[in-house]
Amino acid sequence: MARGGKREGAGRPVGAANLAKVEREAAIAASGMTPLDYMLQVMRDSAADEAKRLDAAKAAAPYVHPRLSAVEHSGEMTLSHEAWLAELK
Repeated sequence: MARGGKREGAGRPVGAANLAKVEREAAIAASGMTPLDYMLQVMRDSAADEAKRLDAAKAAAPYVHPRLSAVEHSGEMTLSHEAWLAELK
């Protein structure tokens, strides 16, 4: 039997929450309003200062709209940039 190194199927599955995270999220949810809920409430408050609303929107955005990931092109390029420009004329 080999020792050390990566073993197939060992460890916690990717994306699985650990116990501390589950407990922390449950405590936050039980307290009533989460920080994200508060930021969204400030953002939607039409009586609040515009700068305050904008800051709340900027802070909440990454939790509501995740960033797009980069995509690596794996196919073959069939048309060069120069040929594409020539076709436009």
